Amino acid sequence: MSAVIKVENLSKQYRLGQVGTGTISHDVNRWWHKIRGKEDPYLKIGEANDRTVKGESEYVWALKDINFEVQQGEVLGIIGRNGAGKSTLLKILSRTTAPTTGSVKIKGRVASLLEVGTGFHPELSGRDNIFLNGAILGMTRREIQSKFDEIVDFAGVERYIDTPVKRYSSGMYVRLAFAVAAHLEPEILIVDEVLAVGDAEFQGKAMGKMKDVSRNDGRTVLFVSHNMAAIKQLCRNGMVLQFGKVSLQGSQLEAVKYYQNEHLTNTIFLNNEPPENRPGNNNITVLNFSVWPLKGEVISVSSGIVFELKFINKKQNINLDATFELSTLDDTVVFHHGALVTTNKDARVAEYDVRGTLHPFLLNSGSYKFKIIFGENQRYELFSIENLNCFEVINEHLGSNTTRLAGIIRPDIKYDISCFDIKE
Repeated sequence: MSAVIKVENLSKQYRLGQVGTGTISHDVNRWWHKIRGKEDPYLKIGEANDRTVKGESEYVWALKDINFEVQQGEVLGIIGRNGAGKSTLLKILSRTTAPTTGSVKIKGRVASLLEVGTGFHPELSGRDNIFLNGAILGMTRREIQSKFDEIVDFAGVERYIDTPVKRYSSGMYVRLAFAVAAHLEPEILIVDEVLAVGDAEFQGKAMGKMKDVSRNDGRTVLFVSHNMAAIKQLCRNGMVLQFGKVSLQGSQLEAVKYYQNEHLTNTIFLNNEPPENRPGNNNITVLNFSVWPLKGEVISVSSGIVFELKFINKKQNINLDATFELSTLDDTVVFHHGALVTTNKDARVAEYDVRGTLHPFLLNSGSYKFKIIFGENQRYELFSIENLNCFEVINEHLGSNTTRLAGIIRPDIKYDISCFDIKE
């Protein structure tokens, strides 16, 4: 197989607070260096795009010295935290923005699904946008017409196909946009996290379609997602971006494992920052969240766990609830369970403490994370926070089994066994 995407020394620089990359004086300076055959002076400055720290330079590198190749028919998963440079990379590959330095060589037509609203004209109907997108990809009207019914059926928007897409919901929009991108036969399909907008049924259909176009049609797919289970299921290879640089290239399993290990945190979250810097909003301020073993010194299959949340509520006279969602690092939800903190619309401006217990022999070994959702009357969300706490359940020696068993739960099941003689 030959490489259909080749990226060499790719970098993208932005100037903070500016629409463009600089001022007139900077542009003149660049021009003066260029006619003298010298390097752009602003390429020598700039910092990594780490949003968590305050930098000193007004220039940041969204991408820096990226090199990789993608083979025909390959499905590449691109992983990274928000701000790692994933979307910038896809925009360059889709030719919606230009690199600052480096080169990108692409063989074949590219269809991109980067964000809700990309690629469609809001005033045109779904029907017109299908033909418009096909024309942009270089297809004839007859070729588009042969795929039209299949696109509409896949998207499930037949009733609204002659309605302007500006009146579509975000879910309808994404369904049609993906159906168009996947069915109009581009050689390269680029899909960002936008699929998360769709419902579970559509996400399953979309994953299946991307598998089909890769395995059966030999088309190349670049897929960005924070859903590690989807990356494992769909992709063959993976690439991890961090602060605009490639941290790892390898198989999808190696990439997922590396990313998960890099982002494990302590089992105790304690915020001693000033109140204005703590997680929260005008309704809730999170003070502390911790997880520890119900018995013993370490969290294990047989220890059980206790989790405790401390927070300040600032909204009075409501029924306040806190919901805890436990997931694997692959984003498979283990449980979603809430506690009514107040029940008679008597919530006060006060500090609250909520503690929960998971019994021994419930969780299997592995890594887990908590999401916490604060609600009002079990209907309105006051505040939510994800990945607040990641922790690991370790294996312990149980008989001859010291390896991880399949499954999320690992119950200690008691069996009654009987034996009866066979009468001849």
